[in-house]
Amino acid sequence: MSHRVALSPDPQFSHRHTRATVTVTDGAGRPLAGQEVRVEQTGHAFLFGNIGFDFVGLANDLGTTPPSSPFGGASVEAARTVEPLWFDLFNQVTLPFYWRGFEPLRGVPETDRLRRTAVWFAERGVAVKGHPLLWHTLAPTWLLGLSDEEVEHEIRLRITREVSTLGDVVPTWDAINEAVIMPVFDREDNAVTRLAQRLGRVGMVRLAVDAAQEAGRDAGRPVSLVLNDFNLSADYERLVEEVLAAGIRIDALGLQSHMHQGYRGEEYFADVLDRFSRFGLPLHLTENTLLSGDLMPAEITDLNDYVVDRWPSTPEGEARQAEEIVRHYTQLVAHPAVQAVNYWGLTDEGAWLGAPCGLVRADHTPKPAYEALRGLIKGAWWLPPTTTRTDEHGRLEIDAFAGDFRLGARGGTADLTLPAGDQERSIVL
Repeated sequence: MSHRVALSPDPQFSHRHTRATVTVTDGAGRPLAGQEVRVEQTGHAFLFGNIGFDFVGLANDLGTTPPSSPFGGASVEAARTVEPLWFDLFNQVTLPFYWRGFEPLRGVPETDRLRRTAVWFAERGVAVKGHPLLWHTLAPTWLLGLSDEEVEHEIRLRITREVSTLGDVVPTWDAINEAVIMPVFDREDNAVTRLAQRLGRVGMVRLAVDAAQEAGRDAGRPVSLVLNDFNLSADYERLVEEVLAAGIRIDALGLQSHMHQGYRGEEYFADVLDRFSRFGLPLHLTENTLLSGDLMPAEITDLNDYVVDRWPSTPEGEARQAEEIVRHYTQLVAHPAVQAVNYWGLTDEGAWLGAPCGLVRADHTPKPAYEALRGLIKGAWWLPPTTTRTDEHGRLEIDAFAGDFRLGARGGTADLTLPAGDQERSIVL
């Protein structure tokens, strides 16, 4: 029997692999030579995410879904049905902290509801991200009557409060969302855009990042902050350059990809990934959607402007979505700068804009795209349970996608986290 357990090699993912030599010992530190050991993978190091809007009501044991997000959400009963599908694939969740809904009345935030939701996910081993700390869209209407100085003060209070009181279960945040358009946004009057016109884009990024970092330091907890935008043009590149030149520390760049008008293709994403990876920061593909029905017309400029009575998933669209999601995820995971990919919605019930962008149909059955994505995350990129035997020095080798593993032998088990790269470890069984 071989002393090595390994996935079939694929050179494009070699940077994702852990290549670990593990020495198995007894309680006295003696190597267990020739010991039969069962190795199974229990988690990915790479962040495969999805939004958790559907589960706010379920996590709070409510009979109905609360207005946690203006971007949709399934019923509590639907959430209960699709819960196993969510947790079978995803290890990171994005929760809705849209300020207008989170604090509809000044000084009365919905902290408890979102904390319970974050804890519900964290207890199930899921990394939690809050979205977003600062955004012009869905800013509270009660800000409109305040002066710019008062608005800035309220923004600092809001960011400080969320990071301070929720940072133990929400360690990662989209610090600011869509700063490129923020000073010129004209879809509605809002006080955040008004302030952005005075402070500028870099000033608004500094406001959000400084407030969040200070709150994290005061609470004694590190906070990870993402700069997030849908504008993937040179305008966003210039903003990143200016932010970094100003000495503002961000931890990752967020790149949105709502593809309601069709998959943009490998050439498009190769260009995007290369342009933004030059900054040396991890890339998070924060908002990904691919449709399994009719595509939105190409002439639509703002996705919110397309409104139809019914937008069904179709067999032809589902086949297309399944093929595209494999191509999309394969390219993203193969790129060394990409650290996280977050899909925007599990089910079509309550999906954003009513679009058939979910991986599960409105009747709660998985679409081909769900099965195709599972074939990657829990198939091609997942080490199946394997039994091996240690060598004469008590060693075995694991070559697989980096993540969490469980080793078992002689009635004992041990859990091991193995990052990417070559390493040596020792465990006691």
